[in-house]
Amino acid sequence: MTVVPANAGLSVRGLARRFGPRWVLQRVSLEVPAGGALMLVGPNGSGKTTLLRCLATALKPHDGVATFEGRDLWTERLEMRDSIALLSHATALYDDLSARENMVVWARMGGMTADVDALLARVGLPDTGPRPARAFSAGMRRRLALARALLKSPRLVLFDEPFTALDPVGRDMLGSVLRDIRATGATLVLSTHHPEIAGAYCDTAARLEDGKIVWRGVPADAPVVMGET
Repeated sequence: MTVVPANAGLSVRGLARRFGPRWVLQRVSLEVPAGGALMLVGPNGSGKTTLLRCLATALKPHDGVATFEGRDLWTERLEMRDSIALLSHATALYDDLSARENMVVWARMGGMTADVDALLARVGLPDTGPRPARAFSAGMRRRLALARALLKSPRLVLFDEPFTALDPVGRDMLGSVLRDIRATGATLVLSTHHPEIAGAYCDTAARLEDGKIVWRGVPADAPVVMGET
């Protein structure tokens, strides 16, 4: 039996991933302590989404290793996926089902017993009734995807541009959810083009450019290039 260090967080060492001949991630290394939160910034195409997808075990790295709680995320991916939640650009909803029906289906497929109605209310979707997800606005779809991410009480939470498509009320709601997630002791990685918002919920920050980490520091000092926000 593998003994997991109590304080083991996320560790990424030399992670590399290519698409065809192009290396999208080039020897990326970073550390996030257990219960910590890292903000990722960088231009479109810098590798942020690819890095998150590797951490979520949706993509296999071509080199390097990523571990969480002392366990290899790729080689132990079937066991680790129950501990990981990814909120990505692709909401992947069942468009013909209502918000509640979506949640019930996901909960049943995952063998989870979460309070679906409470989660929908938590993300501001308590009264959508039988309305199908295909009729939702972009912001409502993001809210539903967030509720799905919270179904399994994950220990590693990955957010890819979570503030996109949310109005000010939605952003406040997401901020409250982020604080709640952190209060559970979960480890968080959040990529964003809104560091002025996301930085309030993160301890450390890193900047990706051309698949490489080019800067590390605290969120308040994160370099932002004109046109990225």
